[in-house]
Amino acid sequence: MRAQLSRVDAVIVQAVIAGALSFSHLHDLADAAGQGGWKAWAYPVSVDLLLVAAWRRMREQQRAGQLAGGPRLWFLIALAASLGANIATAGLLDLDDVPASLRVVVAGWPAVAFFGGTLLAHTPRTPDAPTATATPETNTEPAHVPAAGDVPERDALPALVTAPDSDLEPSAIPEPVAALRAPTLAPAVALPPALVDRAQALAEEHRATTGLAPDPDAVRARLGLPPSMTPSVAAHL
Repeated sequence: MRAQLSRVDAVIVQAVIAGALSFSHLHDLADAAGQGGWKAWAYPVSVDLLLVAAWRRMREQQRAGQLAGGPRLWFLIALAASLGANIATAGLLDLDDVPASLRVVVAGWPAVAFFGGTLLAHTPRTPDAPTATATPETNTEPAHVPAAGDVPERDALPALVTAPDSDLEPSAIPEPVAALRAPTLAPAVALPPALVDRAQALAEEHRATTGLAPDPDAVRARLGLPPSMTPSVAAHL
């Protein structure tokens, strides 16, 4: 932890020293170009602020996956102004006799910086969301599926019917009991046309894939119907 703090302190100290030197060089160049007083102190603030703003906007657009050509251009312009001042004040330029072209550049910098800062401030941070295209609404009503309780179940028979066969002759069994012992099928419930079409399509798909007749119970399961609807599905296959 202490080593990390020492590295952070070293970076901060280095940044402060570099910023102070660059600030001083920009001030000296502006003052030599005829911008005296408070104006000479405002020039380095303007250059450094444009440099930082362009760098932040460039990083934001790169993280968002957008092109950062505009912010990169203004970052290079501000960097060129800062480096140019550092080089010019290193003895390569006579500050007592500044060329007229440099005076023009220094005098025109406020307009350039204002224009660049305005563009950076009003550039959209995120791309506009695509407008959702309206899709025509289909007039489809949910199909009514009868509840499982509407169909009589075959398992709801008296215990007498499920008992093993006795030695009684068929003629000796009472008619009500004989009628209950006869296999009875639940009446098929009419399916909505939409479910009928879907069931037939699944059956054709099964025949084309396996070459076998479709299983009504499997088709019923794929339709999401209760087990009591198997006779109704089988009636339409």
